[in-house]
Amino acid sequence: MVNTDDFIKRLEILLDYYSLSASVFADKIGVQRSSLSHLLSGRNKPSLDFILKIIEGFPDVDLYWILNGKGSFPKSDESIKINCTTTTPTVPLESIENKIDEVPNLFTEKVISPVNKMENNFPDTKIHADQRNESEIDRIVIFYKDGTFKNYVPQ
Repeated sequence: MVNTDDFIKRLEILLDYYSLSASVFADKIGVQRSSLSHLLSGRNKPSLDFILKIIEGFPDVDLYWILNGKGSFPKSDESIKINCTTTTPTVPLESIENKIDEVPNLFTEKVISPVNKMENNFPDTKIHADQRNESEIDRIVIFYKDGTFKNYVPQ
């Protein structure tokens, strides 16, 4: 748990270090000035959102330091390097090139032979395609507004 009095002292250290007034600091991290005033007076306790906004707005602030005074302020060069390392896996270029060849071209025209219009056996529905794909229909599911449905499977 965060000791509010110690947190206020560390917050005042931040304000002094960056030479900011409380209102400018509040504007910079995107919180209302009154919420920062209530924190500094001890009326309110810091929320997680408030602390995360400090960390986001001031990268030199160490999370553990602002929460419980452990660590250092401003962050040491070593802790900045640790936080900035990425563990993004690398993908060989050959595998990417092979995948690109497999992607279908979406802009080429595909000629589909015309088929007779399908009958519309369901009232209040529209047939959106005048052409039919050569693949077979697996099933048709109709959903009703009351949450029920019917499942039709071709024979």
